[in-house]
Amino acid sequence: MWYSRYYEKAMATSLFKKGKVTLFYGARRVGKTAMLLKYLNEHSGKVFQGSGDDIDLSNILSSREGSRILAAFGNYDVVFIDEAQQISGIGLSLKILIDNSPELIVIATGSSAFDLANAVGEPLTGRSFTFHLYALSMLEIAQQFGNFEVLKNVDNYLIYGTYPEVLKAANSGEKVEYLTTLRNSYLFKDILVLDSIRNSGKLIDLLRLIAFQIGHEVSLNELANQLGIAKQTVYRYLDLLEKTFIIKKVGGFSRNLRKEVNKSHRYYFYDNGVRNAVINNFNPMELRNDKGMLWENFLFMERLKRQSYKQIYSNVYFWRTYDKKELDLVEERGGKLYGFEFKYGTKKVKPPKAWVDTYDNATWEVVNKENFLDFVL
Repeated sequence: MWYSRYYEKAMATSLFKKGKVTLFYGARRVGKTAMLLKYLNEHSGKVFQGSGDDIDLSNILSSREGSRILAAFGNYDVVFIDEAQQISGIGLSLKILIDNSPELIVIATGSSAFDLANAVGEPLTGRSFTFHLYALSMLEIAQQFGNFEVLKNVDNYLIYGTYPEVLKAANSGEKVEYLTTLRNSYLFKDILVLDSIRNSGKLIDLLRLIAFQIGHEVSLNELANQLGIAKQTVYRYLDLLEKTFIIKKVGGFSRNLRKEVNKSHRYYFYDNGVRNAVINNFNPMELRNDKGMLWENFLFMERLKRQSYKQIYSNVYFWRTYDKKELDLVEERGGKLYGFEFKYGTKKVKPPKAWVDTYDNATWEVVNKENFLDFVL
């Protein structure tokens, strides 16, 4: 089964520009390559397709020799380079290519924001467009199969996530097998190469600690003490985990009121299935004591996907006071504040008085299993 991606329609009409580089970021295995190969297989022009793993391709593009690069790729209509972050100096090489071949479309993917952004940032200023592809979103699933598909399977998404191969799996056993393989074989591949980390044990231990703190502020000192490593190392690991699209950091919102927490951070996993694979817990929802964490992680990421795909630009935060009044998500956009509280159950709750009193022009909404479709679609 093919799961349609949000960018597919635009790819067929207007997404790619001649003389420009289109970059797709995203975690490994979310479907970047499959989506682009589908487009390229339907393209009528002359297409080059290669990977940053290819030694010959890497040698040519990392040479930075204009004549050599143009001789190899100048006569194509489209050049597609998968996992481009693995090629040294790729940004300058792509600049040489499009500056000398203005009719050429160049597409590149990367599973490490740190590597690819650094490699292409300055050389391709004004010459590139960047898009983020996530695991399947509720927006994409609903558009292809209808809203009922989302409502029917939401608990499965909370447990197994929405990687394409997970959704294609025939049963829960296959889903668990895939996620376990993903955790063991692919999750840290970029980090281990990027930062010369020879043992992923501490990374797994760190992620386990983060997995049990979803919806709570994370203390670097506490993590460092629990792991037996330096605080600076914890910070570096968290930064690398974020840049390879495993976790997402969120800061606290404050207008500098003393009672508001604003110097700490929370972390969410880009995918619920990955989070559960890290802690080896795929129990059904009725047997879990972390329903609230799973629901909050799911809603936060689905909202992030929605805003990203629809190009709704927002600053996102959590909000909490020192006397433990809180909101799970605050969006700041268009000069207004939108507050959200996530509840897996449907019990009615009142808005935090401190929020209402402090920000009289802000909205407040509870997102639960009865009304979440509007929030994520």
